Amino acid sequence: MMANRVVVPICGEDYTFVAEESAAYMQKVGAYVSDKMAEILDSSKVGRTDAAVLTAANIADELFKAQAAAEQLRSQIKGYLDEAGKAQSEVSELKREVFRLQQKLENKSK
Repeated sequence: MMANRVVVPICGEDYTFVAEESAAYMQKVGAYVSDKMAEILDSSKVGRTDAAVLTAANIADELFKAQAAAEQLRSQIKGYLDEAGKAQSEVSELKREVFRLQQKLENKSK
């Protein structure tokens, strides 16, 4: 895949992103970073460099929490799949038992 180049404004300055993702995706990423950085600049008395570092730390925090939530969901899904597999085995065993009992009844009625 070919790399795309797109100019992305972040807090009033233009940055050139080069990536395989679409221009629309890179614009979305840039807008997210810009919004997060603007929140920090608006709510505190820090300079742009400190705001950029705080923004990076906040986004890393979001990433780690999202990864933990995704791992928890994967674990829950695995548990559900394990339970479903056990239930399916039980159903199969019960069907075999019903079949055996039906055979027994048919043999007795003959």
